[in-house]
Amino acid sequence: MTPDEVIAATRAWIDKAVIGLNLCPFAKAVYVKEQVRYVVSEAKHLDGFLEDIDREIQLLGEADPQQIDTTLIMHASLLDDFLDFNDFIDLIDDAVSEHGLEGTLQVAAFHPQWQFADTEPDDIGNYTNRAPFPTIHLLREASVTRAVDAFPEAESIYERNIDTLQKLGIGGWRALGLPDGSRRAEPPESD
Repeated sequence: MTPDEVIAATRAWIDKAVIGLNLCPFAKAVYVKEQVRYVVSEAKHLDGFLEDIDREIQLLGEADPQQIDTTLIMHASLLDDFLDFNDFIDLIDDAVSEHGLEGTLQVAAFHPQWQFADTEPDDIGNYTNRAPFPTIHLLREASVTRAVDAFPEAESIYERNIDTLQKLGIGGWRALGLPDGSRRAEPPESD
């Protein structure tokens, strides 16, 4: 897939799942204001992908939050295995610390085969973090804090998401054209 197709598939996932199913009530504001930076790494190896992420950590740390509030970094061909991806996230946390941005930036992650500890692969709860591609999400902690402070009972979001997904079911998820861990993302159909 081309970088434009990767971004289009990721934006479709955000539209349909993250915002459409309200899995993250904080996402809509930055999405609508176009404060989300989308980066597709085309690195041929993990070191190159980590270098791309390292540059994005620095860029986000220096950027005006009104211009870039958050960054999504996707890769369409590396880290297909979720366990390898999960291990890779530790390196990104280390990179945030190495830039002196611990407490300023935080890392969230999404993967087509996301699986929380102590769950089965097809557990519907895993789908809260299933994206079309291995995706690293860099967030500003100040923005997260403001959003959580403004959202009553923010700690209940996870439970509400599980309830939403249980009602939707895997069939409903697939009907929306969302990544379910069984196949690679396809470019969204154009209207």
